[in-house]
Amino acid sequence: MVFRAAARIDLTQGRCTYRVINPAKDEMDTVMAAKSKSELFAITFKEFAKLDKLMASVDATTAMEKRDEDTSIKDVIAHRAHWIDLFLRWYADGLAGKNVYFPAEGYKWNDLKRYNADLRARQADLGWPDAVALLRTNNAALLAFIAGNSDADLYGGPMQGANNAWTPGRWAEAAGPSHFRSAAKYLRSCLK
Repeated sequence: MVFRAAARIDLTQGRCTYRVINPAKDEMDTVMAAKSKSELFAITFKEFAKLDKLMASVDATTAMEKRDEDTSIKDVIAHRAHWIDLFLRWYADGLAGKNVYFPAEGYKWNDLKRYNADLRARQADLGWPDAVALLRTNNAALLAFIAGNSDADLYGGPMQGANNAWTPGRWAEAAGPSHFRSAAKYLRSCLK
């Protein structure tokens, strides 16, 4: 089944709207970005549960098989774990008044292909069980981050050091549930 998607991103308001068209129903479902701690916690929990169920159905041989762009299921899962860690470091560095490097020191947003290739090289020795464990650990850290912050902390203003209007909650959603959705989509396509 093919899904078409349209996204509207408004960085000045820190909001993102996703519209997913389900061809089976021939209708458009709208998924709004979370606007509160409870919504963020719920969507993070929900999207991770879906991904975790898919990961449990993948054996190590399938997970390690290289596909398009020399990427495996293991690479995608380890990548998602890494981005949660990046977000948590961005947040901590911003609060500490340190320089926040987006996405990482020595890289710009337009360097993401190179950054991701370098990340895959750094994570080359990581096995499937370790990648799954790392994502589960980092998801737990993300949920603890959400639980440990108030609505005002998460959505009261731009994330310190980010140099844009996105709130910490919006960044957390991008690093967690949004990445979980795309990873689940990738796994489903590989498992067909």
